[in-house]
Amino acid sequence: MSEFKFTHPIEIRYDDLDPQGHLNNARYLTYFEQARIFYLEKIGVFTPGQSFLDIGVILADIHISYHLPVHFAMQVCVGVRTSRLGNKSMTVEQAVIETASGRLMATGEVVMVAYDYYQDRSIPIPENWRESIQKFEGLDGIKKP
Repeated sequence: MSEFKFTHPIEIRYDDLDPQGHLNNARYLTYFEQARIFYLEKIGVFTPGQSFLDIGVILADIHISYHLPVHFAMQVCVGVRTSRLGNKSMTVEQAVIETASGRLMATGEVVMVAYDYYQDRSIPIPENWRESIQKFEGLDGIKKP
């Protein structure tokens, strides 16, 4: 868990389970998304109440690896970090982590693209985002394009 400077707690609800009693695989996407929103808020890219059209990011790619099953009432959090900043895109690594043990239950990688919804096109990552991310993650933690 120490790899992530940002984590967000997640409550496993009964409705999140599949018939086998495990966390349904589709819920990981929701948990990752929820944690990313709080991460963007923490680093100053998103302000609560701000329109998502004005934030200017769109999801381009996502991969999830499931390591261990998550069960009802298990205490977990989702770690989020930006691992690469390109010209128009950034790679965000995420993980579902069992809080007590630090075990990785699932890991994922998301590519987000800076996007102008009004002009319907990708744009360069805004400089203030780049500065906020680099400041939060540390310059050594961001791979250059």
